[in-house]
Amino acid sequence: MDEFGVYAVFGVNGPPQRLLSASGSCRVCAAVPPSVHQVVLFSSGPWGERVGVNVELNDADRFPITMGKLTPYNRCLSWEQREEETWTDSVTLNISLEGGNLTKADWSEPELILAVKEYTPKETTAPLAARELNGKRKRGCMAEEDSNKSKVVEREQEEENVCPNGATEKTTPVRKARGQSKGGQKLFSCGGEVAKTKVAANVAGEAQGIVGRTPPQSAARTKSRQAKTPTQTAAMLVAPSGRWGQTLCPIDTQTAILIGGQGARMQFCKDPMWKLCTEDLSWVAAETLAEGPTPEARSGHTAVYDPDSKRIFVFGGSKNKKWFNDVHILDTQSWKWTMVEAQGKVPPLAYHSCSMFRGELFVLGGVFPCPNPEPDGCSDSLYIFDPNLSIWYQPIVTGDKPSPRSGHSACVMQERKIYVFGGWDTPVCYNDMYMLDLGLMEFSKVKTTGKAPSPRSWHGSAVLSDTKFLIHGGYNGNNALSDTFIFDIDTNSWTEVTLPQMSVPRAGHSLITMDTASRFSEEDKDMDVGIVGRTLLVFGGGDNEGHFFSDLSTVAVEELLGAV
Repeated sequence: MDEFGVYAVFGVNGPPQRLLSASGSCRVCAAVPPSVHQVVLFSSGPWGERVGVNVELNDADRFPITMGKLTPYNRCLSWEQREEETWTDSVTLNISLEGGNLTKADWSEPELILAVKEYTPKETTAPLAARELNGKRKRGCMAEEDSNKSKVVEREQEEENVCPNGATEKTTPVRKARGQSKGGQKLFSCGGEVAKTKVAANVAGEAQGIVGRTPPQSAARTKSRQAKTPTQTAAMLVAPSGRWGQTLCPIDTQTAILIGGQGARMQFCKDPMWKLCTEDLSWVAAETLAEGPTPEARSGHTAVYDPDSKRIFVFGGSKNKKWFNDVHILDTQSWKWTMVEAQGKVPPLAYHSCSMFRGELFVLGGVFPCPNPEPDGCSDSLYIFDPNLSIWYQPIVTGDKPSPRSGHSACVMQERKIYVFGGWDTPVCYNDMYMLDLGLMEFSKVKTTGKAPSPRSWHGSAVLSDTKFLIHGGYNGNNALSDTFIFDIDTNSWTEVTLPQMSVPRAGHSLITMDTASRFSEEDKDMDVGIVGRTLLVFGGGDNEGHFFSDLSTVAVEELLGAV
């Protein structure tokens, strides 16, 4: 069999060109010809111990457009320039190899600079020759026009439909980068608004609270994304990068699976999948562990585990201007991904809620795209997915149902009720509570007592017991929040609790409870198993001030219930 290689095709008429080989450099930077609007990458030959190839396009200002990742199970990637994109003459393709018998010397080699050969059909005149990369932008009489075009690209790439149903500039906060006095990115941007200025993001939050051993090059990862090199890959990390909009899904007493999310500079995470071992709170990069087609990078999706079939169901989400209504299933026994060919109709949704009841997925609310020039809107509909029949359907629901919203939470209580709290439908944040009786399929508004949480969206929620669930953090339209409340369904009452482990303002984070085995004490060392307790885990999120967290905090559920 032929030796391993990674090849690229530039343009629809271009021939394959080998960029990586088994004996060559482990990272390559190649100039993309100005006339090329499509790039296809594929591998050939045995992968051996290699686990992945990271692929990224960069414009003249080194702003990345992540194409994705080649793996032994996903051996081809493609990219096509959108009609609204206008490039300068310094677009580059960066690819870097993970795994195999790489040594420190491999990573210390300088990048291999390539000038890509352009294919010229005989019936046409030759296009501009590929330019060499010298780090300098060409400027001439069209400099002003190029600058304007470049700004358009930056705005398009930084647009993020975190809350696509629209808000005014007055009610939308601005992410502040360190050392920047005005302007900046928006972490919780709304209405598909375009961020006005591209800034160098501060990702110090990625290094905060990381659980596990210190990697050899950990200092490099504390730098900003602007200084990141192709050598910093997911394989070198010992914990997930900082992010928000991800899912953390428990599958047993010792394991939870992290999927997706978005981090600094509005970039989707290059390390999208991790396994968390709760025994010692260590992380294992898991993207290449599973076979089959992995879900495309996204945020605002949901992931729900079915303990009966031992499968994780991933639905929806968004990625810049791309929306999803696909269903991906990860079988945790065989560690294989499959994509469902579902019947029935469900709109593309993000920042919805998804609850598992009797083997079916109950999807409520969320943001869906509207045709231009209308702003994206929120849904008040309930959709149910039946995995056995691979079909979507809408049930007949009665009662007083919630208004359209996204970024809300939903907790299944006593296997017969779903409690829906909060959410956002620009410019309004909610703090109301609704209950769906799963036997009657009837909604009702819950009248609560006690000090209720302030209006918010993108908060975390978790079931603590048969009668209590918890709400923590979120975003109120101006700031990220740090407060914590427990709701009792027997008395319909709220109680605020204060814990040092949950004092950092954050939104878009993950909040789960797990039955975990405690560590052995000296008295218990002769026992066969540890004492099983219930633990609340808090991971990630953002503070709307330019920080994306990768810390993992734990709180004993017994401690939380004792604080009520």
